[in-house]
Amino acid sequence: EQVQALDGRKCRSPVYWTEVGRAQILDPEIIQETIEKIVQIKQGMQAARDRQKSYADLKHKTMEFQVGDKGKLDPRYVGPFKVLERVRDVAYKLDLIEELSRVHNTFHVSNLKKCHAEEPLAVPLDGLHFDDKLHFVVKPVKLWTVKLND
Repeated sequence: EQVQALDGRKCRSPVYWTEVGRAQILDPEIIQETIEKIVQIKQGMQAARDRQKSYADLKHKTMEFQVGDKGKLDPRYVGPFKVLERVRDVAYKLDLIEELSRVHNTFHVSNLKKCHAEEPLAVPLDGLHFDDKLHFVVKPVKLWTVKLND
């Protein structure tokens, strides 16, 4: 049995599985013990989540944009693009250029970076192609033929 191979002991399950189609409850004490272990595991997982959240909150900076602000767009922080509207607490609608017309223009704040200066595009869009998810589309420029000696 797999559990026995891992732990070196038989698995004490609250359900008897050898009878297919009908599960038989073995012992109320085993059920209570299982419930207590599940509660203990859930509490441990919640404590771990809370601890991880507290660490993440130390590094997290809330970023807000106002209508008319400019922000650069991930990946590679292309832009700047003008903020047209705040959709939710953490989502903004941007004024995208024609080359990005197929991309949905509402983005989560984690995909944006504040643009503090009136600067041109950090990455020129000439020759770059994007899909609907704003991923770069790579096209081969030249194919090479190589002959290998046997």
